[in-house]
Amino acid sequence: MSGGGDVAAPREHKKGKKRKKSRRLGVRIDMTPLVDVAFLLLTFFMYTTTMSRPQTMEINLPPDKEVKVEIAESNLLTLRVNEKGDIFWNTGIESTKRLEAGTLRTFLRERVQANPKLVVLLKIDRTGKYAQMVDIIDEFGLSRVERFSLAPLLENDKALMAKAGS
Repeated sequence: MSGGGDVAAPREHKKGKKRKKSRRLGVRIDMTPLVDVAFLLLTFFMYTTTMSRPQTMEINLPPDKEVKVEIAESNLLTLRVNEKGDIFWNTGIESTKRLEAGTLRTFLRERVQANPKLVVLLKIDRTGKYAQMVDIIDEFGLSRVERFSLAPLLENDKALMAKAGS
């Protein structure tokens, strides 16, 4: 043989003897740390989440429909709103006047400061938008009007508003 080296003979398997497979051990996962982490996350989110308080409004209803509530005319401010959102006001037996839309909050604040016993009667046209009523009631809250009442807008109220608008 010339210069090469010995070529290794291929391995031979012994067919008579089988290799014994090692038995695989079962994998066991400890779940205790996972439970700890889950409760940690739960408490973290509970403490960091802001809890919103429900907004409530106290409503006082008369015990009977037949009961009449007596209020002095000087303590009663009537606001009338037509379907377009125009606001008209009067106190007691005064004539009805138109109120500019952007001045409602300051107007109400002035009236409440002048008369702390003021009760506002809000009359809104049924064909108007619901958002108008919600906006006006929000203005009551911002103006510190604590006592107000809602009533339907009648035909004679519409006549008063038409007379004041012209």
